Amino acid sequence: MQMDAQIFALAAVAVAFAGVSKGGFGSGAAFASAAILALVMPPGQALGIMLPLLMLIDLATLRPYWRRWDWQAGRLLILGALPGVGLGVALWRVADDDMIRLLIGAIALAFVGWRLAQARGLIRPASRRLGAGWGLAAGLAAGFTSFVSHAGGPPAAVYLLSGRPDKTTYQATTVLIFWIVNIAKAVPYAVLGIFTAETLIANLALAPFALLGAWAGVKAHFLVPERAFFALTYLLLTLTGAKLVWDALT
Repeated sequence: MQMDAQIFALAAVAVAFAGVSKGGFGSGAAFASAAILALVMPPGQALGIMLPLLMLIDLATLRPYWRRWDWQAGRLLILGALPGVGLGVALWRVADDDMIRLLIGAIALAFVGWRLAQARGLIRPASRRLGAGWGLAAGLAAGFTSFVSHAGGPPAAVYLLSGRPDKTTYQATTVLIFWIVNIAKAVPYAVLGIFTAETLIANLALAPFALLGAWAGVKAHFLVPERAFFALTYLLLTLTGAKLVWDALT
């Protein structure tokens, strides 16, 4: 499909939002951008547009957080994520657009439910760092959900937060993980035809918004409380997730 002015404006806001999230708030909410785009275009096209832009944001945010990550935790998650990407490829070969919409919407709603349960004390973080097996399992889930919806942040967060990292270590580790995971996703995306001439043209037009969002996210990481940002994120994910699930089922 061709982007008209309204769809392009929505895409520009969504891409900038992804930049802010990945640049400053741990990547967990960046997949809201793909969910928003999937409301107005086929989900495969939404994912194809977002991946190169997410990779650009990764590059833009690596330098400010260079070597400030937890390599031990990051390595486990990366090792688990690579076969998770393979599972995503296997599903994609048999999935239709409605199945992908349903997955994206369900993941969005599950993320909101998980965070609300944490806020109400129904789910408590582990009292100490989870074992290596949990890290690999979280990585597997992160790789799979990242492939099908760019939503690898929440599974990775479950493991990373069990180690009680400080804010910047957590952010730097997510930047490292998804820089590598997104590179791993690029080849199968190309082979499966998720990248097209239309998505690449859109990437060129939207790249400045990705870089602007990444710059703003790095600045916001050191200046802005997380509460307001995530309140907006939860609202967006609830609305878009519910709409995607409804569209897939009806």
